[in-house]
Amino acid sequence: MSDLAKLKNIGVALASRLNAVGINSAEELRELGSKEAFIRLRVNEPDSCINALMALEGAIQDVRWHHLDDEVKRDLKAFYNARAL
Repeated sequence: MSDLAKLKNIGVALASRLNAVGINSAEELRELGSKEAFIRLRVNEPDSCINALMALEGAIQDVRWHHLDDEVKRDLKAFYNARAL
């Protein structure tokens, strides 16, 4: 199991999805950022939802995504909506 699965919000399933798009460590996720990581997921899995984006940001910040700052949530929602199919 990669260290990704040990991050808050990630787990084995999302870690596997990240591995499939070339993100193999927590360090790589942090370097890319949640938005770029989400774009990679979305290219591979077009039905990736906003919860995945929030989970990625929460993992980077080491908090449950429900506890992200409201401004961060608004920014992520705007980013997601701008890319909605």
